[in-house]
Amino acid sequence: MPTTWWWIAFNAMVLALLAIDLGVFNRKAHTVSVREALGWSAVWISLAIGFGLWIGSSMGRQSMLEFYAGYLVEQALSVDNLFVFILIFGYFRIPAELQHRVLFWGIIGALFMRGAMIGAGALLIAQFHWIIYLFGAFLVFTGAKMAFGGDSEIEPESNPVIRLVRRFLPITAKFHGARFFVRELVDGKAAKLVATPLFVVLALVETTDVVFAVDSIPAIFGVTRNPFLVYTSNVFAILGLRSMYFVLAGVIGKFHLLKYGLALVLAFVGMKMLLSEIWPLGIGISLGVVGALLLGSVLLSLVITPTEPTGHASTGNDADDAS
Repeated sequence: MPTTWWWIAFNAMVLALLAIDLGVFNRKAHTVSVREALGWSAVWISLAIGFGLWIGSSMGRQSMLEFYAGYLVEQALSVDNLFVFILIFGYFRIPAELQHRVLFWGIIGALFMRGAMIGAGALLIAQFHWIIYLFGAFLVFTGAKMAFGGDSEIEPESNPVIRLVRRFLPITAKFHGARFFVRELVDGKAAKLVATPLFVVLALVETTDVVFAVDSIPAIFGVTRNPFLVYTSNVFAILGLRSMYFVLAGVIGKFHLLKYGLALVLAFVGMKMLLSEIWPLGIGISLGVVGALLLGSVLLSLVITPTEPTGHASTGNDADDAS
């Protein structure tokens, strides 16, 4: 079983990786090319695979499969975040060279919030076993809503967090490089601390992640009840989210059936939780079903032509496309 030192060592490793990422490879703001993003995606996926193998040697094959299944579920559900990030960056006309910085600090915040939510979820399940059925019913409902609810338009201006930021901090309309805060004259008076549009977008990205975590964290508890495996698979999925964004931003609209695959994944995991006492499924079967649903939805998206245009969302590379 994982010890306290495992938790400390894992978090130290993650902080070291992030420090190398920001301090060495991404010290200067720049536009991330698809080639660079593919390279980083390969790095994060390789690290996740390697960590899973270490889990297998330390905790056994069952734990290794649970980690991989959790990682796959979290990575897949993160795709929904990418759709929203594309819309947010386009709406606020975030320059391509600044998008990586927003995602980096967004991920730092997400790691802390996910850790707290996972801890709370594990505590609830340990104290009240019946809550696993509540999680299961919620996932089935969420899957049905995702499949049949249609696409909703994003309205950043109505986000309560943005209104809260504006209430306590003046916001400048100008970008100041990669800075989140600057000092400016406000109403011709003394210079005050003001937030840049980059900070507003960061706040919106953080709240978006919390909303998606409400779905994804119960889903991973349907795969494994081990808090260490839940947390580490979540972290690896989040770490790879930035590079995945830059790889998929230009083509993600082509996978018009992916949301149905994600909906089926949520529904499957939810039913697995609801039937866990009378019809337990092996982790190998669960991993195969999740992989098949995701791969099938991607392949069908490439074969079946959408009945309606999927539209285009700017990533900030073309300011004229932003709306």
